[in-house]
Order: sequence, then structure tokens, then C-alpha cells
Amino acid sequence: MPHFGSRSLANLATCHADAQIIMSLVIEEFDCSIVEGHRPQALQDDYFARGLSKVRTGKHNLTPSMAWHALPYFATKPHVDWNHRESMQHLAGYIRATAFGLLMAGHITHTVRWGGDWDRDFDVRETQWDDFAHYELEKP
Repeated sequence: MPHFGSRSLANLATCHADAQIIMSLVIEEFDCSIVEGHRPQALQDDYFARGLSKVRTGKHNLTPSMAWHALPYFATKPHVDWNHRESMQHLAGYIRATAFGLLMAGHITHTVRWGGDWDRDFDVRETQWDDFAHYELEKP
């Protein structure tokens, strides 16, 4: 059975309780890693300056973080692959479906917005910034 390593657990611990609940259920069936949760402002400034983020302050900068980065984990490699877009889309569907089920059951209070479908139209050919590893919590 998949499980989070110590780094993923540490990153997830910086996130809102709803993200922790969602991802704790996701990892039971889908092997993945939490590569980032809370992001200090100095790192956010660096990402913005290098064009790796479109915002000066975002949901990663909140405490607890309302955003996280998750990637599929390939035990056969073993590592995460930031370029394996098909697997990232698969993970996104799993995370969003899990979150929706938890929301409908009353276990969490937020929906999940994915960085590969900012406008939530289920078309992943976004014309704006795509960030396939990014997930964020929003009020429904």
C-alpha cells in the first residue's frame, strides 16, 4: 500500500486540515508525493522574480497553507517526474474526485482547484498559466 515519506508528511503538515484529510485518503490508493505545502515569502519572491509563479503572494504563503504541490510517485524509478503530464492529470482527477466525495459527505468544507484547469471547464488546454502539480482549497 502506498504511503507518504517523511518529507511529504512534513510538507502536508503545513497545509490546512482539509488538504491533509484529502491527501491522507488519496495516498491509500494513489502513490504520490507532496513536494510543497507552505512557502515562505522569500521563496515566493524568488519564484515570482524567476517567472515560476504569477503572483507575489498566494495561497502557498498562508499559514496554514491553502495550497500544495503533489506529484505521482513512481516506485520503479524511484522519484517524481515534473514532466509526466498524463500521470499528473490522472492524479488531479483522483484528488478532485476524492475531495468532492469528502465535501458531499461533510468531512471537509473546501473544494479543490487544480492548476491544470484554473477555470474548471474540464479542458486542460489552458490558455493561461498551467501548473499541473498545484492544488488549492476554495470555499464552494
